[in-house]
Amino acid sequence: MDLRLSDELILLRDLARDFSEKRVRPLAPQIEAEHHVPRELIDEMSELGFMGVAIPEEYGGSGMGETGLCLVMEEITRADFAVAVTYGAHASIGAMSVLVGGTPEQKQRFLPDMAAGKLLGCYALTEADAGSDPAAMRTVAVREGDEWVLNGEKVWITNGDMADLATVYAITDREKGARGGVTAFLVPSKTKGFSVGKREEKMGQRGSSTVALAFEDVRIGDDHRLGGVGDGFKIAMATLDRGRLALGANCLGCAREAHALSVDYAKQRKSFGKSIGEHQAIQWMLADSATELFAMESMVYRTAWLCDEEQSFSRESAMTKLFCSEALDRIVDRAVQIHGGMGYSAEYPVEKLYRDARVTRIYEGTSEIQRIVIARDVLRRGS
Repeated sequence: MDLRLSDELILLRDLARDFSEKRVRPLAPQIEAEHHVPRELIDEMSELGFMGVAIPEEYGGSGMGETGLCLVMEEITRADFAVAVTYGAHASIGAMSVLVGGTPEQKQRFLPDMAAGKLLGCYALTEADAGSDPAAMRTVAVREGDEWVLNGEKVWITNGDMADLATVYAITDREKGARGGVTAFLVPSKTKGFSVGKREEKMGQRGSSTVALAFEDVRIGDDHRLGGVGDGFKIAMATLDRGRLALGANCLGCAREAHALSVDYAKQRKSFGKSIGEHQAIQWMLADSATELFAMESMVYRTAWLCDEEQSFSRESAMTKLFCSEALDRIVDRAVQIHGGMGYSAEYPVEKLYRDARVTRIYEGTSEIQRIVIARDVLRRGS
C-alpha cells in the first residue's frame, strides 16, 4: 500500500484548501449567525468539480474516489463544519447511494447531474423510532402495478429542504425486516405528497440544514426503485460505509483546526513569566493531540485506499468513524482547556469547534453501534 498522493490528488487538495481559506472561512461567522449556508458556495463547489469528486468519470465525475472526497472534506471542515456537512450530504451519502445501488441506467440518468451539482441529493433513512435500529422503520412502500406508493416520515435529514432527489428507505415486507424487507427508492422532491417539515435547531453545525421529510401517498414508478426489492438494507449499509469514512475526514479536519489554534495560543499566552507552551502540562496536551491526529490521518487515508482499491473496508470504516469521532472530542476538549476561560467564550473559535464536534459520535451510526459492527466482524472473520 502506498499512501503518497498522486499529483492529481495534491492539486485537488490545494484547490480545496484555497477555496476553503478564501471563500468559506470568511463567511463562517455569518453562516453560524444566520444558520444558513449560502447557495453561492454550493454553486462554487459545483463549478470547481467538488460535487462529483468521488463519482467515476464515465458518469461525469472526477473519478478521484474516496481519497479525493476525504481530502476535500478535510479541507472544507477546517474552515467550517456546517459547509462540509452540507457538501457531504450530497457528494458522499447522497450521490454514493446511487453509485452503490443504482442500475447502469439509473447511474447514467442521475449521476452526471449530481456530479455537476445540478441535482442535489440527500439520504433519508432515520426515523423518530428507527435511528440505531433502522429495521424498525415505519415508512412503507406498497406496489400498485408499475408504481410504488410511499407513506411515512423521516427525521434528521441533512439537506432535506434543498435536495432535488432523496434516497428513501421503506419497508416492503414487514415480516422479513432488514433481511430482505427494506427497499430503497429515488424520490424527486417535486413529487406530489412529498413535503418538508420543521428544521431542527442544533447545538452545533448550525449552518447545515436538518429537517423532517413526510411522504403521503407519494407515487413513483418502478424505474425509481434503487436496487432489487428487498435490497434496501444492504444498499443503506454499503452507503454508510462510505459515509462513515467521509465523516472520519470531517473529524480530522476539525481536529487539525482545533490543534492549530491550540499551538498558536500556547505560544502567545503568557503565564508565570513565560508562554504557557513552555509548561509541561500544556506540552503533554499538545503531544497527545498531535499523536491522535497522526493516528486519525493514517486511518482515514488507509481506509480510503482500501475503498478505492475495491477491497473490503466495512470494519475499517467503522473503526475510522469510531476512533476519529472520539479522538476529535478529546482534541477539542483539550483545545478549550488550553485556551482557559477564553475557550469558553463565543468570541473564540474553539467554542464553536467544541459544539460542532459533539454530534460526530452520534450521526452516521453512534459509537456504540460502531463497536457492535466491529466486534461482530472480528468474531466472524478474526483479527
